[in-house]
Amino acid sequence: MFKGSFPALITPFKDGVLDEEAFRAFVKWQIEEGSDGLVPCGTTGESPTLSHSEHMKVTEICIEEANGQIPVLAGTGSNSTKEAVDLTQHAKRAGADAALVVTPYYNKPTQKGMYEHFKAVQDVGLPIIIYNIPARSVIEMSCETMAELGKLPNIVGVKDATADLTRPQMTKIAMSGTPFCHMSGEDGTAVPFLAAGGDGCISVTANIAPRMCADMQRAWREQRLDLCMDLQDRLMPVHNALFCETSPGPVKYAASLLDKCTSDLRLPMIDIAETSKKIVRDALVGAGLLN
Repeated sequence: MFKGSFPALITPFKDGVLDEEAFRAFVKWQIEEGSDGLVPCGTTGESPTLSHSEHMKVTEICIEEANGQIPVLAGTGSNSTKEAVDLTQHAKRAGADAALVVTPYYNKPTQKGMYEHFKAVQDVGLPIIIYNIPARSVIEMSCETMAELGKLPNIVGVKDATADLTRPQMTKIAMSGTPFCHMSGEDGTAVPFLAAGGDGCISVTANIAPRMCADMQRAWREQRLDLCMDLQDRLMPVHNALFCETSPGPVKYAASLLDKCTSDLRLPMIDIAETSKKIVRDALVGAGLLN
């Protein structure tokens, strides 16, 4: 069962191309800072603008640098079932511990269509985390569909980005005791999600505050609630700042302030506004992440 803080990794670019050196160093830093797992090639990693070869390279580098120290959940989702299967097959060959697969965006499949999509991907034989993010995919998987998928051998959990704190409980009721991993996909609700029965968070903020995010999750597991709540209070302004514009613009700018990579984005993403840069910088200073 996956649990704790899993950063949804940014993908560093330099002069328009993948910055492999910066990405390797970034993965190593995440591990040193105590992250519980890593998620390359998700939305935060700008997967929609990566070529297939870049997508595979980023996954391979992350797995290589992790070297079995912590699990890697490789982003392999697509609105094309065949493409999602192909990327999941690659992740399995590369040695990923699981795949993060988003609900098929743009196509707007029915619940039955989503079931068949995920069934085809799980047939690859790699554990699958469903990524339920209605705000970006325009569809929402129901608790009942998720419960049906949970009966399949390789559907093992969900990244829930609905911000609906009833979801862990309602899904568990629908699953009638089937083991299932519930990971929040919304940093702002990370602790309430744990209280509602969640297991951790696949996090944007953990890109720039990996130690604090991991410590907050660990404090919850160890029932050190005062520490957990203190860390949540310190991180909340950072969570808000990192979504002052469309992600990953703000978090890439934050990473550049920490000298982890450039703030370069790929079109149609563009550099965040000066007013947003001030919001991000002030939040990092306030949380003690930047002098």
